[in-house]
Amino acid sequence: MITYPIEQGIVTAASRQPDAHLAAAELAQALWHDHLGFVLFFCSAEYDLTSLADALESHFPSTPLSGCTTAGEITPLGYDRSSIVAMGFDHRLFAIEVALIDDLNHFELAKAQPLVDTLLERCRRQAVAPINEHCFALTLLDGLSSREEQVLATLDAALGRIPSFGGSAGDDNHLTHTHVYSAGRFHTRAAVVVMINTRLPFEVFSTHHLVPLTHKLVVTDADREQRRVIELNGLPAAHVYAELVGSAPEQLNAAVFARHPLAVRIGGQHYIRSIQRVNADQSLSFYCAVENGIVLTAMQSTPLLENLQSMLAGVTARLGAPSIIIGCDCFLRRMELEALAHVDQASQLLRQAGVVGFNTYGEQLHGMHVNQTFTGVAFGSLPVNNRQ
Repeated sequence: MITYPIEQGIVTAASRQPDAHLAAAELAQALWHDHLGFVLFFCSAEYDLTSLADALESHFPSTPLSGCTTAGEITPLGYDRSSIVAMGFDHRLFAIEVALIDDLNHFELAKAQPLVDTLLERCRRQAVAPINEHCFALTLLDGLSSREEQVLATLDAALGRIPSFGGSAGDDNHLTHTHVYSAGRFHTRAAVVVMINTRLPFEVFSTHHLVPLTHKLVVTDADREQRRVIELNGLPAAHVYAELVGSAPEQLNAAVFARHPLAVRIGGQHYIRSIQRVNADQSLSFYCAVENGIVLTAMQSTPLLENLQSMLAGVTARLGAPSIIIGCDCFLRRMELEALAHVDQASQLLRQAGVVGFNTYGEQLHGMHVNQTFTGVAFGSLPVNNRQ
């Protein structure tokens, strides 16, 4: 029998075994204990997902699981690829319920409100702390569905004052098929909502390292459904953007887009709208919603490592040393770190702060879908007089 101290709350583990059954067995050996109540995982899309689903259900036969595929993993050792990272939650500290949204195209408030109400009622039956003050929602969405904005806004309306964050599933930067996991299998064109009630203090947060410039671009022609900007300032979008960043249109690529994103200003805050690719007609495809008439602001990078360090220090100052941080980190941020050869330094910061999570195709915060941010939840420690 494993003696498991309640103050830990969440146990983390990772496996680089390429065989799905060996990987699942390695995770189970590390995570299992008598009070295990829920497992959250993030995995490389390189796995045979059917085999991985079978393996996880076999090795965690009585434990609910949720997760998604990634564009890179954040393990207890830092950034990784071709791996699976998982967290095991103690049911003495966490009451967790999960819902699958399997029809993103028709997800409206009439469906969202009953879904949220049901999750809260199920959490209430096993609550470990008062529901209203001690709950948050984690959202995981198919990162290629192009439905994030609509689904998140609808969910946010139903959640009310309950904070939420999350990430869009990736597929190791192939941009072909992304998956979320619930009820024993992987799903596309779907989302998972994880309602978490906890005795631990926590903070939902978000940060990015970009500051606005004075340059403004008006979207004068866009295909909203395809997230494609055809014209900026009345001219072919790729030509206008290339001139802005000092490049030729044919030289535009993912590295340029990562260094020179655009943003929309809402309520005094800038929310990043990253470019995905240049199309043959010189239009630009984005990772987030775009539409006619919006004003895009050119953004400039500041040192990413300094921003990451400052964010982690701020969380610690407000919450105390986190017991764990679950992070949704945009794959474009990681791409920038790789271009600057700063991945090892970033991994060290993440490791020291106890961050686990994944690289996303988009980040989610309180109903907003954004890019090039680091979004997550930090958990503090259980007070000594409450450890029973």
